[in-house]
Amino acid sequence: MKQFFLDNKNNVWFWAFTVIVFALLFIMPMMSKQAGNTGDEDGFQIPQGKNVVNYYKTNGQDTTCMNFKDNLQFYGSSFDVITEYINQTFKIEDISKSRHVCNSLMGWLAVLMVGLIAYQFGGARAGVFALILMFLSPRFLGHSFNNPKDVPFLAGIASSIFGMVLFFKQFPKVKWYSYVILILSIALAISVRIGGLVLFGYFGLLGFVFLIQYVIRYSKLPKEKNQTKNMTPAKAIMLMLVMGVAICVVGFFVGILIWPYAMQSPIKHSIESFNAMSSFATSLRQLFEGSLQWSDYLPWYYTPKYILITIPIAVIIGMVLFFIFCWRKKEDRFWAFFVFFTFFFPVFWIVYTHANVYGGWRHAMFAYPTMVVAAGWGFDGLLRWVENKFGILNSEKKSAKGIVVNVAGAAVVLLLLAGPIRHIIVNHPYEYVYFNELAGGTKNALGNYELDYYYHSTREASEWIIANAEKKADGSKVRVGTWHTASVNYFFRKDTADFQPVFIRWYEKENTDWDYAIFTVTGIYPKYLKSKNFPPKNTIKTIDVDGVPICFILKREDKSDYKGFKYKEQNQLDSAILMYQKALQVDPNNMGALCGLGEIYVRKNNPDSAQLYLNPYLKIDPEAEIANLMLAYSYAGKGDLEGAMNTLHSIMKRNPKYMGAHILAIQICLQQKDIPAAKREFDKVIEVDRVDEQVTSLWIQYEAMQNIDQQTAYTNLYKAMIRSLEKRGKKKEANKLREQSGIK
Repeated sequence: MKQFFLDNKNNVWFWAFTVIVFALLFIMPMMSKQAGNTGDEDGFQIPQGKNVVNYYKTNGQDTTCMNFKDNLQFYGSSFDVITEYINQTFKIEDISKSRHVCNSLMGWLAVLMVGLIAYQFGGARAGVFALILMFLSPRFLGHSFNNPKDVPFLAGIASSIFGMVLFFKQFPKVKWYSYVILILSIALAISVRIGGLVLFGYFGLLGFVFLIQYVIRYSKLPKEKNQTKNMTPAKAIMLMLVMGVAICVVGFFVGILIWPYAMQSPIKHSIESFNAMSSFATSLRQLFEGSLQWSDYLPWYYTPKYILITIPIAVIIGMVLFFIFCWRKKEDRFWAFFVFFTFFFPVFWIVYTHANVYGGWRHAMFAYPTMVVAAGWGFDGLLRWVENKFGILNSEKKSAKGIVVNVAGAAVVLLLLAGPIRHIIVNHPYEYVYFNELAGGTKNALGNYELDYYYHSTREASEWIIANAEKKADGSKVRVGTWHTASVNYFFRKDTADFQPVFIRWYEKENTDWDYAIFTVTGIYPKYLKSKNFPPKNTIKTIDVDGVPICFILKREDKSDYKGFKYKEQNQLDSAILMYQKALQVDPNNMGALCGLGEIYVRKNNPDSAQLYLNPYLKIDPEAEIANLMLAYSYAGKGDLEGAMNTLHSIMKRNPKYMGAHILAIQICLQQKDIPAAKREFDKVIEVDRVDEQVTSLWIQYEAMQNIDQQTAYTNLYKAMIRSLEKRGKKKEANKLREQSGIK
């Protein structure tokens, strides 16, 4: 180590690297303190962290962590367990802030590893470029504040790759610290997600390629050198095999030490967890390319495109330079392949398997470190080419040409990063809401792509309400409605005497009692977001990124819409009409009142009156499913079955899983005794895995029309479901259903 510093004492880039690394060690934790909570923290990961700590505190008596919601037992919880232990030990009240500081340290570790990997390939200058590019990647930086899943996992992957670089460079005389780095890094990745097992594949494949090169080099050396200075290929293969297996085995078992579910049965439960993660069942609607789409039906290019439009242009250019300049020397080709494979394969695999991913490309974020390594190395490769072109053999010497090249190179990189730098400064702490020039910037993203999908802005919104909301004269609590009650509850934890967070959905907000409401733009139909009607009339505060609202606060001046809903639910329709009309006097665009009146007149068999209210609603928000469904009912009530079916099919096109539309379409077909049309509608339901009791009951009616008995009808339904699953490549699900139904 001393010699390393002596060798670099006159290297400006080395000292720049060192200063940046230590500066970021302070800067990133400081920045994280302003971050809000993510959608996963309060509802899932903090409670599970407590569950695991309690498991160990009770010597395994408290087994809540083994069966917590959303199958969290399948995830390693090392970050949550360690931060929970820290919070309990030091009696920290603001547990989220301490978690965010720890999260930022994981982000810092990732930045450091990216710099060190690039340093290994291109020297200090490449390392500096990589450090800067990684830190100034707004998406990564924003996630480093408060993403307790993807960032620690990313850090484990990045540090494992660095360990592999050291291992292959030192082989066969691998230093002790390289073993330690590899084992602890593999353990970190696995302790967060069982997907860390991908590192075994990286290690094996790259080791195989390395050994092929080793054998080729050995065969080309003079015989006397082979015998005296080099290990034979057979011994090299055996040594690497033993080393690799030992590192992977030890890393795996260290990684599951604080993962109770895996420790119960290390092999069986790890395989079970890996299979569960590989066929992730949760499906969410995502705003992509101007439409809301289910995550399991997103186009194949979802992840590649999201990466392309949300990473800095500087990284994209650097990667292009990597392909141009970093494969020229024979000695660099293995390392260039190493870097390429570790960022290309994860993205390729997501595309190839049509993985169920959402939230931008955060599930593929672990591929980003080596993308940045490639970019940093690419910029360095360009400067080395320029140096060779102009006869500058050593750019680190203080020659005029060398200084010009280095200064110009640094200036170009920083100039290309001007947009991300501005975004970070202006929009902190919402760095992760970033779109580059290829997407037209964040301003062009509203209504086209997800913005604050992780709900960071609910912190600022909650704090604004605490500071500005009008207290009630009768002393009762101010009711704050939100979809994200878990995180909002956290921010109101000291103000429960005055405020009560309540759960509401955007499209059902008028049906609940609230005084103020917090909504992010996630889940709202894109045409409405782009319209002049957004944000709503009763918006009193917006939280913006580059002038685009990512969150807004509503104030309720009148609750007639809520009273109308209560009357409607009690079937007091005339009283409901009076209340809804009163609500429209306050706000003619009150969507809850318009839709409520539309539904009431459908129920009263007055479709013309229903459309008088539904049509204005659909001018405000033409994609709203409930209003379109009521419109279809009104068409059916008028005998316009073609209009009803067209409306239902337009709903299904936008949302193939909307069951209200499927049910009505099937009922219309059965009413018309149109067997082929009914079969087509059933096929649509089966294709999206939405068969429930109501669909099954309608299927029995459908089969009865063809003189098929009930038992055979059930069998036919199961067969149709199995065929659909097999057709879509879901063999595991098909086999499971086959076992449940007893169909061979």
